[in-house]
Amino acid sequence: MPPKKKGKGNSKKDKSKKSTPEKDDGLTEKYRRSALDVAVLKEHLALRTSITRQATAVRDDLKSQIRDLEQVLRQERSDMKDISTDLNRQYESMETDLQTKVNRLEVSVDLLEMQLAECQVKLKSEREQREKTEAEKDAIISDLQSKLDSMERECEKILHGCLDSLLSHLAETWLQWEEQSTVIHQEVKDTLRDFGLNPLHI
Repeated sequence: MPPKKKGKGNSKKDKSKKSTPEKDDGLTEKYRRSALDVAVLKEHLALRTSITRQATAVRDDLKSQIRDLEQVLRQERSDMKDISTDLNRQYESMETDLQTKVNRLEVSVDLLEMQLAECQVKLKSEREQREKTEAEKDAIISDLQSKLDSMERECEKILHGCLDSLLSHLAETWLQWEEQSTVIHQEVKDTLRDFGLNPLHI
């Protein structure tokens, strides 16, 4: 070949050798950017995982508190049922005793009626005794009814108090959870904005 052509060939090789470092720099820059994007995505994923774990922990804690409150409520209801059962048993026992007394009095009245023809004087005394006994019976019944009404009112107050306390505690727990959830969401949004990410696009 003529010398001029050889010169041109060498010139082309030199140009290609000069352009290789520029291409390497471009690849390096792309690799660096890709590595940075991967690192940002990994950090974002780790942050979302941490937030999810925190939210799960809060949810589990609330569930545990609700289970405890439900257990307390069940226990209160069981106690109230036991109290009501015992009161009914006492009332029935007292009613049986009173009925026994009434039956005895009725027998006594029958005997007095059988003796009416034999002794008029004794009849007056027995009649007074009977009226006294009836008055005592009515007084006892009235007193027992008053005590029973009072115990029923107290039981209702206790039950309403327990239910009000439980509802108040549940409301407070829910508000605390709402506040914690709002704070966590705001922290997540702020963190995403710090990384240049728009929370609405995620």
